[in-house]
Amino acid sequence: MKQTITRAVVLTRTNYQEADRILTLLTPEHGKVSVLAKGVRKSKSKMAGGIELFSVSEIGYIQGKGTLCTLTTSRLIKYYENIAQDIDRTMLGYELIKLLHKVTEDQPEQEYFELLIEAYEALNNSKIDKNLVKLWFYSQLLRIAGHTPSLRSDSAGKPLNKDDKYVFSYDDMAFSPSREGVYQAEHIKFLRLVFSGNKPEILQKVTGVEKLIKPVQALIQTILPNHVRT
Repeated sequence: MKQTITRAVVLTRTNYQEADRILTLLTPEHGKVSVLAKGVRKSKSKMAGGIELFSVSEIGYIQGKGTLCTLTTSRLIKYYENIAQDIDRTMLGYELIKLLHKVTEDQPEQEYFELLIEAYEALNNSKIDKNLVKLWFYSQLLRIAGHTPSLRSDSAGKPLNKDDKYVFSYDDMAFSPSREGVYQAEHIKFLRLVFSGNKPEILQKVTGVEKLIKPVQALIQTILPNHVRT
């Protein structure tokens, strides 16, 4: 029976029978794969170390008769140990994994795999604000799904003015001028950087990023459920 070898990250794991686990893995080439990992809960299992959460591994599996494959090999490539050593980063890591699992279909694009790896890299770096990682991750889910907000013109199609204040129109996915607006040029410039593919380590270096994160994160978290299955 042909064996498939690929990189993978664990999205879910469920104990099965006395010593097995059923895993949902995210891979770059094959989307989501459900595998039965036999005997991995035994203390002497050689495969257990290669299917940890917050890690990327090389795994091998063979196709079963149904949708459940059988794990044949696992080798740890990288373990993001700093995530597991900080309870707040651990909890955020769980949240991002759970969200990614919900928003993706069985055959998600490779971009989702790369997104999760980049999120792990950022969460593993204690110099990067965990709330910035969350904001960035949510924004990339919107971008990949094709729902980037308008960041060059307002809801009426006019260029955004650096001296105006804005509210956000969720129907138009654009900003609208308002004297009571809470969003200004600095917020919009930051959003442009976020949606332009910059990684968290770059965004962390933006001047005044500490005060920008909270209002922008609140906006993105409100937008996300309207356009992405959560």
